[in-house]
Amino acid sequence: MISRLPLYFDLIRWNRPAGWLLLLWPSLSALWVAARGFPGWHLLAVFVAGTVLMRSAGCCVNDVADREFDKHVKRTAQRPVTSGRVGVKEALIVGAVFAFLAFLLVLTTNTATIAWSVLGLVLSLVYPYAKRHVSMPQAVLGVAFSFGIPMAFAAVTEAVPWQAWALMAGNLFWVLAYDTEYAMVDRDDDLRIGMKTSAITLGDADVPAITAFYLVFLGSWTAVLWGQVKPVVWGAMLLVALAQVAWHWLLIKDRTRDGCFKAFRLNHWLGFTVFAGTVAGIAWR
Repeated sequence: MISRLPLYFDLIRWNRPAGWLLLLWPSLSALWVAARGFPGWHLLAVFVAGTVLMRSAGCCVNDVADREFDKHVKRTAQRPVTSGRVGVKEALIVGAVFAFLAFLLVLTTNTATIAWSVLGLVLSLVYPYAKRHVSMPQAVLGVAFSFGIPMAFAAVTEAVPWQAWALMAGNLFWVLAYDTEYAMVDRDDDLRIGMKTSAITLGDADVPAITAFYLVFLGSWTAVLWGQVKPVVWGAMLLVALAQVAWHWLLIKDRTRDGCFKAFRLNHWLGFTVFAGTVAGIAWR
């Protein structure tokens, strides 16, 4: 078992933390908004650890679901399940362990959060299969990756107000932006094997669409939070965030694999920027 730990770390992408950071920043931002400040160490620990655990479980399910497709994509051909180094049953057991540990953390919160966590789990299981049937599966991912927002409100207030859903809807556009960048990396391979992605569906409109997705994300969060944050602080955050959007446009405008992949990997900094603006904006209001 111990000798297989390196394979399990590879399976859950432990050396690529950008994935769980993309999940973490919106959830933490929502915690701060719901609590109108620091949410307490308990909830902070639950959401940080829970995010890492659920992202790890999601990687296991995703790799099992995509194992036949991934072998035809250069970037993913050597993943543990695809290459046969980790069996399907073994990967699912590892994923179930991580999901169970995450659920144990949720049990320390309240009934509302526990109930919403079940739906969040279902969404995380549905996404890998959406790529076979939905022309914009990134939208399904957007819902799954944004579900920490209503859960954060539930954990703090035991309710999910309209504000939580509005922030979730806005965050969905950020997921559309960065996962379309990710899909652009593999567009040629995905076309060949018949995978459905937003990069394929959008075609030549991919770059302007991604830019628009970023702007909708930032604009919607600004509209929802404007009355709860210090305007000058939030404005400064927006300048930094918009500079990053411009940088992303420069990276993806020529649609090169390296440029698109670099843009995708940089997205966690945009998430951190919005989180920092949320924390500072609430603290200095």
